Amino acid sequence: MVPYAFAGFLTLLFISPVPSMATEFPMPLPGNDTIGEIRTVPARYEDTLSDIARANDLGYLEITESNPGVDPWLPRDDLEVVLPTQYILPPGPREGIVINLPELRIYYYPKGENRVITHPLGIGREGWSTPTGLTRIIRKAANPAWYPPASIRLEQEAAGTPLPAVVPAGPDNPLGEYAMYLGLSGYLLHGTNKPWGVGMRVSHGCIRLYPEDIASIFPRVPVGTKVRIINEPYKVGWTDGKLFLEAHQPLTEERDEEGIDFAPLVQEVVAALNSSELQPDWAALKRAVLHHLGIPVPISFRP
Repeated sequence: MVPYAFAGFLTLLFISPVPSMATEFPMPLPGNDTIGEIRTVPARYEDTLSDIARANDLGYLEITESNPGVDPWLPRDDLEVVLPTQYILPPGPREGIVINLPELRIYYYPKGENRVITHPLGIGREGWSTPTGLTRIIRKAANPAWYPPASIRLEQEAAGTPLPAVVPAGPDNPLGEYAMYLGLSGYLLHGTNKPWGVGMRVSHGCIRLYPEDIASIFPRVPVGTKVRIINEPYKVGWTDGKLFLEAHQPLTEERDEEGIDFAPLVQEVVAALNSSELQPDWAALKRAVLHHLGIPVPISFRP
């Protein structure tokens, strides 16, 4: 994890190295499940991968997974950095808000607009995991005060950094300028005063967005919006008649010495191709799940 002082220093020095990528897309045509496209940008000597990620509305883990072997703090000048800005839409109903924890990404389907908005997220670290399930936005607040739960106050007191009972709105408030409260007690979507943590597992369970992203989405999400939080490290979907797989690292608490059970993924691929003339490309699937680049790759072929 990046030290707090160094991360804060990076935030103060942040200058967007490239124009921000679009984060709002028309819904794909029938029979297709993919939005966006993969791009590359040249790094400059003063860039970090965190800089490039934020300028393109990506999270830290997203961009580092898609650029294996690249030093995240000192990428080589003129190195072509891969931007993983193509996404297979999450499984299930395309309505309301869908949050995919292993992907560290939110998808919002504004009602009646035939569009999808997506942004990177920071979520709960191991031991403070963000729960899965169905819920709703029950209220919203601009410039919210933060009332730290007793568990967090005890943790901070033990660490020698005690918290007050109430943290008012302002630069020291970890909720940032906007908050949307979930029906899951104690959990909310909010901004942050530490944007370097977006795209990482650093929170106590809440879901944080870049300040500019929460400011954009906040007025568009009505109270009562459905929220579905899922845990899908492997997404399968169709694009132009081919089956694709987008693989992300499973959450750390779901990995063990025996490895990951890929049987459900194999069954999903077989079921998807059942009525098709295409055959599964098991070698491509194996490469995708071994490398976890977070980029959709074709896993079917015509015999």
